[in-house]
Amino acid sequence: MPIKSGKNSRTGAKQQKTVEKQFTEKLEELKAKKLEEKIRSEIVDITLPARHQRSGHIHPLDKALREIMKSFIRMGYSVEEGPEIEEDFYNFECLNLPKDHPARDMQDSFYITSEILLRTHTSPVQVRTLRKHIPNSPIRMIAPGKVFRWDNDATHSPVFHQVEGLVVDKGIKFSDLKGTLEIFLKDLFGADTKIRFRASYFPFTEPSAEVDISFASRTHSESNDPDWLEILGCGMVHNMVLKLNGYDPNIVSGFAFGMGIERIAMLLYGIDDLRNFYENDIRFLEQF
Repeated sequence: MPIKSGKNSRTGAKQQKTVEKQFTEKLEELKAKKLEEKIRSEIVDITLPARHQRSGHIHPLDKALREIMKSFIRMGYSVEEGPEIEEDFYNFECLNLPKDHPARDMQDSFYITSEILLRTHTSPVQVRTLRKHIPNSPIRMIAPGKVFRWDNDATHSPVFHQVEGLVVDKGIKFSDLKGTLEIFLKDLFGADTKIRFRASYFPFTEPSAEVDISFASRTHSESNDPDWLEILGCGMVHNMVLKLNGYDPNIVSGFAFGMGIERIAMLLYGIDDLRNFYENDIRFLEQF
């Protein structure tokens, strides 16, 4: 058997290294040439102004909601949520609105089945909150969210947003309701805002009231009789609502209130057409 020469083996290894080195050098040369061609093709004019990232804007409804929530959170309220597709039981019956109650005609509802509908207010969240708490335990909450009714014009939309609030505890009086809403409205619209309460009717509160505010100081009106604008509804929680949801009206009492976020935003930002909120017009949204 022939014996391989060690000299030939060393020569072959040296040639292999030489070839590998030449291959690597050629590969790097080709990469450098390709990069150079790419740089030549991508001419950059360093005298051009820089490209600035355009910042987004908070939608005016979100902006108004944040202000509302911030005010109530400072007063110790929790924020609760609930389903938008709701049972008739929670949307009406637990709020002192049985099936034959005439006040149901006050709300044009979107029914999915005879027992399921798109909620017409966020009051069902109040009911669910009452039912998940220990009976007669204190509650202080707000419930923001979408609601649905059969309306559509410059001041109404079939889909809109509400914030409703509920306070239940021992010794709650109408004066507590007035004081809370006065603090909130002056916090939101300014310390010089004038506020008045008018008697009204809601099936889930008794007594009930509507709250008006005046912007005479904002409009620089010289009249001593300012123009009033309704801003929200409120009242003391009806005894039947407390009973239906496991609370004893002989032990606790409470107040509730509700407002439309769209109306608040229209007043805060001087918007005169509700439909501007939903048209996604960049020219409108960039103002906020």
